[in-house]
Amino acid sequence: MLVGYMRVSKTDGSQSTDLQRDALRAAGVEPGNLYEDQASGKKDDRPHLTACLKALRHGDTLLVWKLDRLGRDLRHLVNTVHDLTDRGIGLKVLTGEGAAIDTTTASGKLVFGIFAALAEFERALISERTVAGLAAARARGRTGGRPFKMTPAKIRLAMAAMGQKETKVGALCKELGITRQTLYRHVSPTGELRPDGAKLLAKK
Repeated sequence: MLVGYMRVSKTDGSQSTDLQRDALRAAGVEPGNLYEDQASGKKDDRPHLTACLKALRHGDTLLVWKLDRLGRDLRHLVNTVHDLTDRGIGLKVLTGEGAAIDTTTASGKLVFGIFAALAEFERALISERTVAGLAAARARGRTGGRPFKMTPAKIRLAMAAMGQKETKVGALCKELGITRQTLYRHVSPTGELRPDGAKLLAKK
């Protein structure tokens, strides 16, 4: 079964999903298998995407008009597609930069593999910069400070570090000068931003 997902960024009616809907219908998606959100791609709360992903079954294919309709960022996109692949569900992108992605074909899987490699490279660079930044801070004697104070910079470092399997939470908290409770209040164990962290970043 073909299932389509559409998204526009604005909720005031200034954007329409008509173009996406027409493309998905032309690709063979039935009207009852279309899901639509009106939300920023960076938002975690996209209820119709959640419903769409839950509705997909083994052997189905998810179609999106463009790659940016689906993912918040490269890592979120890669994780989403890996989850679909594990469930035996394909992904096909109809147009735009990711139009070569069709995980139901060998060539499409190869293209997505390149995307996944780029995401892994991005994570490695972030981790490397995090370690270097912490080392530089230690060299300048900036290892203490108020133990409960979280800052936007620390949140970004924590998000990058928590996304790495080899990260030791205790050591990270010591380096950042915060408690575990403070860390987990702002960032999840997998490196995702939590509400308190989002509020702090929004104040910057």
